[in-house]
Amino acid sequence: MTNAIAVWIAAWWLMFTVPAAANDQIANVAGRMATSLNGHWEMVIDAYDYFSGGKEKSISRNQTQRNKSDRLEYGFTPTQTLLVPGDWNTQQERLFLYEGTVWYKKEFVRQPPAGRRTFVSFGAVNYHAVVYLNGTLLGDHEGGFTPFAFECTKQLKEGRNVLVVRVNNDRKADRVPAMDFDWWNFGGITRDVDLVEVPGTFIRDYSVQSQKGNRGTIEGWVKLDGSPVPASVELHIDELKIHQTIATEGRAVVPFVFKAKPQAWSPEHPRLYDVRLSTTNDRVADRIGFRTVGTAGKSILLNGIPIYLRGISMHEEAMFTGGRITSASQAQALFQYAKEMNCNYVRLAHYPHHEETLRLADEMGLLIWAEIPVWQKINFQSERVVAGARQQLEEMIVRDKNRASIILWSVSNETDEEGNGRNEFLRSLINQARSLDATRLVTMALHKQIVNDTTMLINDPVGEALDVLAVNEYIGWYQGIPEDCRRFGWETVYDKPHLISEFGGEALIGFHADSLTIWSEEFQARLYLRQLDMCDRIPFVSGLSPWILKDFRSPRRLNPEYQQSWNRKGLITNEGQRKPAFFIMKEYYRKKSQVDSHTQR
Repeated sequence: MTNAIAVWIAAWWLMFTVPAAANDQIANVAGRMATSLNGHWEMVIDAYDYFSGGKEKSISRNQTQRNKSDRLEYGFTPTQTLLVPGDWNTQQERLFLYEGTVWYKKEFVRQPPAGRRTFVSFGAVNYHAVVYLNGTLLGDHEGGFTPFAFECTKQLKEGRNVLVVRVNNDRKADRVPAMDFDWWNFGGITRDVDLVEVPGTFIRDYSVQSQKGNRGTIEGWVKLDGSPVPASVELHIDELKIHQTIATEGRAVVPFVFKAKPQAWSPEHPRLYDVRLSTTNDRVADRIGFRTVGTAGKSILLNGIPIYLRGISMHEEAMFTGGRITSASQAQALFQYAKEMNCNYVRLAHYPHHEETLRLADEMGLLIWAEIPVWQKINFQSERVVAGARQQLEEMIVRDKNRASIILWSVSNETDEEGNGRNEFLRSLINQARSLDATRLVTMALHKQIVNDTTMLINDPVGEALDVLAVNEYIGWYQGIPEDCRRFGWETVYDKPHLISEFGGEALIGFHADSLTIWSEEFQARLYLRQLDMCDRIPFVSGLSPWILKDFRSPRRLNPEYQQSWNRKGLITNEGQRKPAFFIMKEYYRKKSQVDSHTQR
């Protein structure tokens, strides 16, 4: 196939596959000219959500008392602040269990440059954000873990500007996730806020990846925003001596495809390349790895070679503080334990994690499962739920599609099949993920696959649509005792790769007893030994991600002696103390890594 024909095919394909985010989301904010609005923001707690009504009473107007007869029933003050990024729960004791509305205000001085555009970008706000600049509504966004932005070029003023954000984290039946989930409902502006400055026509988004199944070909596209469209886009990968000039021919979305010989990115050799995209007046830089992902029968292939995923599951909760992770350094503190455990893979549960966490995984060589918070007990027939899930999936893929570490997009966790529209709902998400990014594998964590007391049968109505089957099972914890693992046999109806996406049990650090006493370190250790023995007897499993790396907060866990609002299934504590099960997994993965190394040689 000639290069010209390949580009024509790519252009036709782009008509149907280039993501179009539901907001003004901009790719790679960190690689742009940006002014951080992080820091202390003034705040007002609006527990009854009273001031979200009409213009006359809305806090968005940021009114102040002008004379002694003015009656004003709210007010921002420098003595009441919250740190952004951050959750409100761990910053103020009175907000620890708070669910509701908090108003944020940030003042800043700006000199708007002539001929340039400005966007206000949020890394994430949990859950519903309504954004006002100088009293004018910019827009609103739902979804607690994905980025959004609004253009504010016309609303910016020379000198003092006031940004006000209404944040609400109420649990509702038509939100994703819905009313019931097993992690802390951290509220607030939990990720970075930036003013992003771009030229009149700029590079809004781009994809630069290895062609599916062919690491020797790099393909992708560049999406331009504004008018007039420049004549060409330049792509540079200096270490590969690649300098491509891509004619736009007046198109806003420009495809490219070319031959290259990059070193393969892998957990053992996480090779990244500096990639630059530029036009006559805009420039974006990124670090991208090139690798291929695929399947062959029941094997997962990385760069054409079968790989066993030595994994662990991880929530986005920081060490020591127990609050939402807000930086790469906090994520690194957890990733280091995964590396110590000889992991090559992390399941990021149960929602999109911080963008810098994914970039860190690229650098450290950790394969990633990334998912959206479609988690149990949601209304599959609600149009708002369907729209919310699709929006979050698209925003996650738009943000993270260039990260080499991500090999699995997951569309749900533990959704039971009960004839309530669940199958059609999930198939639509699977098709959407595959249409937006055909280079990765699509999975989801299945639930309740036990058919009798001795057989675990993997057979889900949605399984045929997936690339990889995964199952959460808790034999020895939610069902029976650890010894029951010895009597279970496993079967599957699919000739596809399979993962055990969760197993485990709780242990309170420092509580010692015999191995049959629940909550003890000894019980958890015995459970892990029996689980791993069972996993070794399953011929079609390509990897594990036990639940979970670190103890994490959960309001559902109310045992006053052993839990105290913590899920204690972690292999380490919130302070980083390693439980005996940590060392069991470390040794198990050490042996697995030796087998993998021998097989690959």
